[in-house]
Amino acid sequence: MSNDQVRYYAPFISPTDPCPPIRIKSYSVPPQLFIPFQPPNLQQFHPFDALKHGTLWPALYSPYSSKQMRGEVGDSDAQAVG
Repeated sequence: MSNDQVRYYAPFISPTDPCPPIRIKSYSVPPQLFIPFQPPNLQQFHPFDALKHGTLWPALYSPYSSKQMRGEVGDSDAQAVG
């Protein structure tokens, strides 16, 4: 499942950096950045689902995924995992 709220970039890796590099980094873009005001008749979750998701509006729901789930691992992490 693709999450368009997560963006990726390749940071500069210095040849003199003593730490193992992280080749691909990611950051989360919160959905409220793209909704400047609350539009009328915005779709709502049912109350029980709203409590599970932490918001009443599906347009503002932002699921959490850890950096390992997003594929952001450094060289030392990749060696430990694989």
